[in-house]
Amino acid sequence: MLAIIREERFLGAAMATSLVFLLFGNRLHSDYSNPFYLALVLAWLFFVILGSVLAVVRHADHLAEKLGEPYGTLVLTLAVTAVEAMSISAVMLHGANNPTLVRDTLMGVIVIVLNGMVGLSLLAGGWRHREQQYNLQGANAYLCVIIPLAVLGLVLPNTTQTTAGPTLSGAQEIFLSIMSICLYGAFLAIQAGRHRGFFVLEAEGSSLPHHAEGGSLLKHGLLLAAYMLPVVFLAEHLAPPTDYVIETLKAPVALGGLAIAVLVATPEAIGATKAAFNNHLQRAVNIFLGSVLATIGLTIPAMLLIGRLTGHTIFLGVEHGNQVLLLLTLFLSAITFTSGRTNILQGLVHVLLFLAYILLIFEA
Repeated sequence: MLAIIREERFLGAAMATSLVFLLFGNRLHSDYSNPFYLALVLAWLFFVILGSVLAVVRHADHLAEKLGEPYGTLVLTLAVTAVEAMSISAVMLHGANNPTLVRDTLMGVIVIVLNGMVGLSLLAGGWRHREQQYNLQGANAYLCVIIPLAVLGLVLPNTTQTTAGPTLSGAQEIFLSIMSICLYGAFLAIQAGRHRGFFVLEAEGSSLPHHAEGGSLLKHGLLLAAYMLPVVFLAEHLAPPTDYVIETLKAPVALGGLAIAVLVATPEAIGATKAAFNNHLQRAVNIFLGSVLATIGLTIPAMLLIGRLTGHTIFLGVEHGNQVLLLLTLFLSAITFTSGRTNILQGLVHVLLFLAYILLIFEA
């Protein structure tokens, strides 16, 4: 027990921060006119949430090692997607309605993962190993589901005529939700059953690292859930200073979604880049493509349901330059994962697309 307390001391810091904001939250959020105080609160909340998300991923990783591939990567992506959905819900239900938060977060996750994370992973791996291999059938299976779900969820709402604006009608939302869940469920059945070999590269099988980590599945499962609690609670308290920056200081609206996307994508980015650098590109591919698929396939139905239950309007369709960037990202990803091998040039192109996304946030 003492060893667990020492190892999980950050959980105490996260719970202490949660207690402070529970007791004194109204006072802490009362005045953000001082820019230094605003920056302090934002940094405090951001890094405590990020540390908790990193701990969630750490325990998901331990579960992954015990369960093996592809179940391990599945646990990791589902844990991060759950954090994302709960964080969006907490911020969305705070104060005034923010109809673009869901689409901004989804767009942020897709671009951060498919451009930033993929780019860094391929750059790191290509720089050290020149060319790297992955299972082409698995990558194709991911993209076969990711591309239609992304287009139907984030592009189609701009073209429908039943409702005004980048929204969907009730029947369209029901169809999109059912289709997303069914496609994701079918993919899981393939990944964990009939075509499990698509998501494993035999050359990597014997070289994957295994850490001598003590503890049972129950221990890591309970600690994973414990770290999720401060993430959800503190995400709601991240909303007031973020709203102040956007509404009072006239910062881009997309920054709110980008902040959540960074929080949930950073741990996986670290894991994927480390795996690629160690020449375990197949694990990296499973992480970043699985993350995007879980984000689209599960977050969209969850957010549409929450929006209906709470009466919050949700804008799904990405607009203007972001729509072009989204389609270009999907097209480039289909080209990148079409040969079974990657190199440093492909990573560089993805990184440059990620920088274009950052530019469009501030100079749309």
